[in-house]
Amino acid sequence: MDRETSQILREVAFAAADAAAAVTLAYFRSGRLATQNKAADGFDPVTRADREAEAAIRAVIRQHRPMDGILGEEQGAETGASGFTWIVDPIDGTRGFMSGTPTWGTLISVDFEGRPVFGLIDQPYTGERFVGGPGQSVLLRGADQIELKTRATDSLSDAVLFTTFPEIGSADEQQAFAALSARARLTRYGMDCYAYALVAAGQIDLVAEAGLHVYDYHAPMAVIEAAGGIVSNWRGGPPDGDGRILAAANAELHSAAVDILGRA
Repeated sequence: MDRETSQILREVAFAAADAAAAVTLAYFRSGRLATQNKAADGFDPVTRADREAEAAIRAVIRQHRPMDGILGEEQGAETGASGFTWIVDPIDGTRGFMSGTPTWGTLISVDFEGRPVFGLIDQPYTGERFVGGPGQSVLLRGADQIELKTRATDSLSDAVLFTTFPEIGSADEQQAFAALSARARLTRYGMDCYAYALVAAGQIDLVAEAGLHVYDYHAPMAVIEAAGGIVSNWRGGPPDGDGRILAAANAELHSAAVDILGRA
């Protein structure tokens, strides 16, 4: 991908994130959310903010990149003819959003030939935008531009591990995660996409989750890989749709975690 195309994608992604932020910030902690449950079994919330933010993102993409495809959590897929597909989660962490915690984010990324070529994790309430792509690995906050670089922790016994739910996935997946957690120095829960941003920022070392969709991990994958980390399935290969995602700060931790999680 040439530099001009990369810059255009960045500008469109930023405009789309700004449009989403105007929606999400108007609803966050406002008391005006109408929450519905999308799941037939369990709880998978969606709010008017999710739907309106995705509509705002799509409008920006259609205006500037009408030949690109779009895949979003709330409105599904639109095919394109350019080879580029935008993958969008307007509010990753709706449970946190509806609860008032600033751990949710807007995820916007661009796929080309099955790989993320650009991605961002945007947390407008804290004013943080984590950006990753060719030659880009930065946290933007106000006038500050801070380089993103993953940690060099090389031992699981020194590693900080995150996941969103203690009751991760199936019984086998829970057992595998528990084995990994038992080897880590510290395990924390409930951060949604913000945990992946912390891996890129060099604050934590590992994220392991199950039951994810491509719009949950595609943008974090771009950001973490640009910062020097690795995102894979639990067997160490490219994410393949089974929903099991491992993000690691470096190759040593990734290999150690795969040795444990791969048994699931």
